Order: sequence, then C-alpha cells, then structure tokens
Amino acid sequence: MKSESAVSALNALSHETRLAAFRALVQAGPDGLAVGELRERLDTPAATLTAHLNVLRAAALVHDQREGRVIRVRANYLQMNALLAYLTENCCAGTVSCDPVAACTPKKTGARA
Repeated sequence: MKSESAVSALNALSHETRLAAFRALVQAGPDGLAVGELRERLDTPAATLTAHLNVLRAAALVHDQREGRVIRVRANYLQMNALLAYLTENCCAGTVSCDPVAACTPKKTGARA
C-alpha cells in the first residue's frame, strides 16, 4: 500500500459514524449489510449515511452491489488488511518477538463476498 492510500483510508475512518459503519460491516462478514439495515443499526439519517459511505468507497474500504431494490454494502477486507500490513510492516524494528497483525480472511457464507 502506498502512503497516499493509507492516508485516505485513515482519513475515512477518522469520523465516528464512518468508523462505526466500517466496523459493523467487518462484523457482518462477507455477506455485508443492506444499506437500510446498516442505517438502522447506526440510527443515522439516510442522506448522512450515503455521504459517509461515499467517503469509505472513495478510500476503497467498502464496495456495494445492487440486489434488485436493495444495495448491499461489504467491507473490503483486502484494503483493510493492506492498511493493517502497512501500519505494522516495521513493527518493533522487525524483531522476532513482535509478530505483525494477522490478516482477516472471513469465510464466505452466502452471496458474493
């Protein structure tokens, strides 16, 4: 990951609502959540959530897919893992006693991940 991408991702996560949305999507796993369900969980107005999701999309932290009348949003685990790897790549100056964070690889349970 390049530093510009890391800055974009960290900036996207630097707002309480965006961080809560991203965490909810990570917790939901590869099936993600319908936008309406995410809005209800966060108790956020639809227009506000749309704006926050646009910031997360621009940072490549989430992606969405239309399923009929529903838009399903999913965490981008590859981008999340790349950010974690970028932040920890030189952890403890590479000493053996300090292992980097393990990558998150959720198991696919339903629709496309």
